[in-house]
Amino acid sequence: MRGLFNRKEDRTMGMAMRDRVIRDEIHRDILVPAAHALIIDTKEFQRLRSIQQLATCEYVFPAATHNRFAHSLGAYYLAKEVTTHIDEAHPNLLDESDAELIHLAALLHDIGHPPYSHLLETPEVYSTYNSHEHWGRLLLESEDTEIGIAVQNVLGKDRLHRLFAIMDGESEHDGIPIPAFMKEIVSSQLDVDRMDYMVRDQANTGAQIGGFDIARVIRALRVGEDGHFFVKGWGLPAIEAYLVTRYHMYHQVYFHKVNMLTQSYLVRMLSRARTLAQQGKLELSKQLELMLLEEELTAVGYATLNDSHVKVILPDWANNEDNMLSQYATRLLSRRDFHKSLRIDSLTTEMSDVIIDRVIEMVSEAGYDPEIEVICSTISKMGYKPYAQGILLEDGSDAAEKSSLIRSLSQPFERALIFVPDAIRDEVEAKVREWIKPSQTSLSSY
Repeated sequence: MRGLFNRKEDRTMGMAMRDRVIRDEIHRDILVPAAHALIIDTKEFQRLRSIQQLATCEYVFPAATHNRFAHSLGAYYLAKEVTTHIDEAHPNLLDESDAELIHLAALLHDIGHPPYSHLLETPEVYSTYNSHEHWGRLLLESEDTEIGIAVQNVLGKDRLHRLFAIMDGESEHDGIPIPAFMKEIVSSQLDVDRMDYMVRDQANTGAQIGGFDIARVIRALRVGEDGHFFVKGWGLPAIEAYLVTRYHMYHQVYFHKVNMLTQSYLVRMLSRARTLAQQGKLELSKQLELMLLEEELTAVGYATLNDSHVKVILPDWANNEDNMLSQYATRLLSRRDFHKSLRIDSLTTEMSDVIIDRVIEMVSEAGYDPEIEVICSTISKMGYKPYAQGILLEDGSDAAEKSSLIRSLSQPFERALIFVPDAIRDEVEAKVREWIKPSQTSLSSY
């Protein structure tokens, strides 16, 4: 593939088109052709600078303030690395046009993320609830957004629809086949999205959990006769390292108990603000009205929302007369008086559902408001499991069949977290341990 990084001089939307080199902390130099730079410079893509990659994880790892903008560029870079490798390993398999669509699919895969990323992707917050994929599609299809205009100018209508087909994992568009590997580059068990966010999140959290060799993973990829990716046998150790890194990142970073707690604070705070505003008891900014109250939110309105609209209001809400709103805002603002989790690793969701009423009763009897002071959160991960398929080796077997290490990562994981005030944590924990002690064969009586 040639010709995707050529100097151009033109003007579209009032901006000069110039090739660009973007310096990245992970991948170093990212080469951006002029047309793609035009897309990056739209206000909707620039919005991603103000959406943190790891939401509230900075309360645990202070440097984890990196954003969806950097991650999107990283995924874009890796997509280009993969297509270059495919061109070398399988000459003439992928033409320039489809290669560019893969690059843009990676670049734009997170364009529809709400403030605080996945955390606020919930009907508890948004009156007009939809997935980030849905909002991304609306932003790119719209003729009222800068990014919609830019992408359509770069690709044209037909290629734009082929881009959507690739992002949706379709097998063809307008009668022209779309090989499976094109979708797998952007979304699969071994995609550029995951590869970038794992190394980027590890670097910004300081998590010392091994890591993996992205370049070797990419070099081991091949395209089979069925159009799917497979991994050369010599690449299996690199795949093992990748999956082990993913496992530890979930357990040590994404599922960290303080991260789960602060996520609950944020969602509960915004949900309470929404209730108060609906009751006429809380005045909201224009952007928070769009987020919390607007039932017919447009793509243009959605694109104005970012993390800053929540952060800037925390001092005001911390002083609000509503106790629930002020309590959560104060904790997020000062990082004081955090709740403590019960130190019971064996606590399942089923157990939590059975004993939670007793926990609420104990907290109430201790003089606390359980509606504020009892917080439940669930950690759940399927482990290494295929979507349509897993990570295949060249003999057609799944990587788990050849690796006992990968098989050990295939077990689902679930744990319930119950948070209560620090002052009564030990007392509540002792009672819960008594209620779920191993000698009990059933908790149904509770």
